[in-house]
Amino acid sequence: MTELIEKKSRFIAFSYKVENEIEAKIIIENIAKEHKRCRHVVYAYVIGDIAKYSDAGEPRGTAGLPAMNAIQRRNLNNILVIIVRYFGGVLLGKGGLIRAYGKAAGRELDSLI
Repeated sequence: MTELIEKKSRFIAFSYKVENEIEAKIIIENIAKEHKRCRHVVYAYVIGDIAKYSDAGEPRGTAGLPAMNAIQRRNLNNILVIIVRYFGGVLLGKGGLIRAYGKAAGRELDSLI
């Protein structure tokens, strides 16, 4: 688990080795249940030839895509990264969101390597 604070918003990143999409979806659901009060539960995963991500209500391309890019830059496979965001009251803008989600995902994935 990696935590990042950006303009009062709290980003908590988790990563898991996964073997299939069912396993990934169960983990995503469990994290969402554990963090009921958070604003967004963003994820990205690469399992074999399958690559999926979700912005979870953030503006399109500002959350899941930076997480996916972090996975792909590291050439990882069978990996799931989830970033939970607790909104801090300050809007980050598209660029700020891209940087924050990308940084949180990258730091978490670097802790695996």
